[in-house]
Amino acid sequence: MADRASDPVAADRGPVTLGVSGLRFAFGTLSVLRVRVDRWDRAAGGAAMVLAPVVGLVLGGLAAGVGALAAWRGGPLLGAVAAVAVLAALTRGLHLDGLADVADGLGSNKPAEDALRIMKQSDIGPFGVLTLVLALLAQIAALAGQFAHSPARGALAVLTAALAARCALAWGCLRSVPAARPGGLGAMVASTVHPLAAAAVTAVTALAVGLAGRSPVPPIALAAGVGCAWLLLRRCVRRFGGVTGDVLGAMAETAATGALVAAALIGVS
Repeated sequence: MADRASDPVAADRGPVTLGVSGLRFAFGTLSVLRVRVDRWDRAAGGAAMVLAPVVGLVLGGLAAGVGALAAWRGGPLLGAVAAVAVLAALTRGLHLDGLADVADGLGSNKPAEDALRIMKQSDIGPFGVLTLVLALLAQIAALAGQFAHSPARGALAVLTAALAARCALAWGCLRSVPAARPGGLGAMVASTVHPLAAAAVTAVTALAVGLAGRSPVPPIALAAGVGCAWLLLRRCVRRFGGVTGDVLGAMAETAATGALVAAALIGVS
């Protein structure tokens, strides 16, 4: 868990320093890795959302390694379950929790204020449970097929999904997207990312996974996952009036699921 500085540093101390602070912010809020967050302000939050794929690279690499080893020793299904479990553990399940909360809010059919209140409750309703079950089943099924082909292909799919999830966060924090309510992580990072920055980090990440896999499938899958998250974002903005931390978590989980399903449907020879 992150140790957050009690006094936010409002002044930008240069792009390099801001980048380091953004990485600390990203790892501190998006993973269980223990880092010291030295800035807790909107500038650092925006940098964190742009640099979030670095977190995806680390967490996805760890999950991919565990999944590949489990698949090699115990079969593709075990590898898929292991990879999904490691990713959930490394994020404290926050993205899954956000997905469930957003599903309950959207499924409630109540006005925005009431739906946001439902999302803040600690319990999970039927819409949330059903969405979680279906999302996890889809991820495991898609990954099992990739690991059945080879541990390396499964590992690349895990990494692609983890990166797609973190690329989606930048799109959820575009300057045109407001916060749905004051306070919380959503309000801290909402409207902090320039569209060109979101597009650039997504393009660079897609290019990287394409070069790593020597195939067009990973970048296409990543783009498909981010596209699914974008559709969810548009729905949430219309329904809730903006983004919250739960919406960002739901976008990450949706992007990961979309990327895995796309990779499974496209396939390679």
